[in-house]
Amino acid sequence: MRIPRELEKLMFFGIFLCLDAFLYVFTLLPLRVFLALFRLLTLPCYGLRDRRLLQPAQVCDILKGVILVISYFMMHYVDYSMMYHLIRGQSVIKLYIIYNMLEVADRLFSSFGQDILDALYWTATEPKERKRAHIGVIPHFFMAVLYVFLHGILIMVQATTLNVAFNSHNKSLLTIMMSNNFVEIKGSVFKKFEKNNLFQMSNSDIKERFTNYVLLLIVCLRNMEQFSWNPDHLWVLFPDVCMVVASEIAVDIVKHAFITKFNDITADVYSEYRASLAFDLVSSRQKNAYTDYSDSVARRMGFIPLPLAVLLIRVVTSSIKVQGILSYACVILFYFGLISLKILNSIVLLGKSCQYVKEAKMEEKLLSPPPASTPGKPSNKSQNKCKSSQGLSMEENLSASVTSQPVHQKENVTPLLVTSNSDQFLTTPDGDEKDITQENPELKHRSSKKDLLEIDRFTICGNRID
Repeated sequence: MRIPRELEKLMFFGIFLCLDAFLYVFTLLPLRVFLALFRLLTLPCYGLRDRRLLQPAQVCDILKGVILVISYFMMHYVDYSMMYHLIRGQSVIKLYIIYNMLEVADRLFSSFGQDILDALYWTATEPKERKRAHIGVIPHFFMAVLYVFLHGILIMVQATTLNVAFNSHNKSLLTIMMSNNFVEIKGSVFKKFEKNNLFQMSNSDIKERFTNYVLLLIVCLRNMEQFSWNPDHLWVLFPDVCMVVASEIAVDIVKHAFITKFNDITADVYSEYRASLAFDLVSSRQKNAYTDYSDSVARRMGFIPLPLAVLLIRVVTSSIKVQGILSYACVILFYFGLISLKILNSIVLLGKSCQYVKEAKMEEKLLSPPPASTPGKPSNKSQNKCKSSQGLSMEENLSASVTSQPVHQKENVTPLLVTSNSDQFLTTPDGDEKDITQENPELKHRSSKKDLLEIDRFTICGNRID
C-alpha cells in the first residue's frame, strides 16, 4: 500500500527533470547559440591565443540549434490536416494497431537517436590527431537531422491518432487506446524483475508519462484552434484528458505494486531511485562534469527533447497567428516567462536533489568518487587511464566545460569498467552478477545505491528482463 505514494514521488521528481530539459531547448539554448555565434564572429578580436575556435560545449550548442531550425523547416512540408483526415478515415481496429506500432517505434527511435546524436557531438568535438581518422562531421550531421525529422513525424502521427480518438463521436477509439495501457500489466507483472530492471522501467514510465502530457497539450491546441479559441470547448475536452491521465496513473500504480510484491522488493527502493536521479543532476553541475544535465536525463530516461520540441514549435506556430506590435510584445513577455519558469524549476530541482543526496548519504561520492563509473568527477588515476586509452591530451580534457557532451563520459566510462576485475559488471544477467561477487569479495561490500549509479545508461529505452 506504500507503493503508490513512493512511486508518485519518483514520478513527480522525474517529470520535472524532463520538463527542465524540455524548457532548456526553448529558453537557454537559443541564448547559448547566440553567444557562440557572437564569439565566432568576433574571433579576430580575440586573436589566435586559443587552439580551438569554439569550446566543445559551444560547438554542440550550435549543432543543436542548426538541427532544430532545419528540422522545423522540413516539418512545414508535412500537412497536419491531410494527415488528420487520412487517419480519421481508417477503421478503429486499424488505428489501434497503428497506435501500438507507434509506441514501439518511439522507443526504438529514442534508443537509436541518442547514439546518432552522441556520434555527432563526439565527431565534432574530438581532437583531430590525424586527418580522415573518422567518417566526418557532415554525414553524422545529416543523419542527426534525418533522425529528428523522422522522430518528429512519428510523434505527430501519435498526436494525430490521439486527436482523432478525442473527436470521435462514440469515444470507442479512446476507450480502446486507454485499455491498451492495461496490456502493459500483462506483459510485465508476471516477469522476474531485479532492482536494476525496475529502475529502468521506472525511468521509461516517467518519460512515457511526460510525453503523453505534451501530446495532450498538442491535441488541446489543435482543437482550440478549430473552435476559434472558445474557452467553453476546453471544458468539453477536460473530461477526456482526465480519463487518459487517470488511466495512465492507475496502470503505473497497479503494475509497480504487483511487480514489487511478486519480486519481494520493498517500497524504499523508489527513494533510492530518486536519489540516483538527484545524484545525476548534482554531479552534472560540478566543475569537471562530463555531461550536461539535459543529456543526463536523456540517458537515464530515454527522453530526447529535440523531436518533441520541433513538433511543438510546428504546432504552436501554425495554430497561433502573430500579427501586430502588441502580439509580438506578448510573445516576448511569454518568452521571458518561460525563462523565469526554467530558472525557478532548476533552482527547486537542484535544492531538492541536494536534499535527496544528503538523505541517501551520497555526498562523499561527489567529492571523492571511486574508480568505478559514476557521473561525478573522475579520479586522477582513472582519468589518466582514459586519456591514454582514447588518445586525448591533458590540455583537451582540461578545456572541456561543464556542458561537455555525454560522449566524453561514454569514452571515459568504458576503460573504467574494464579495469575493475570484471568485464561485465552490472551489464550481465543477475545470475552472472552473483558469480562475479563470489569470485571477488570486494564487490560484496558495494551498496545498492552505488549499483544504481553504475547501471549501463545506454540500454535505457528497453526493459532488460533476465
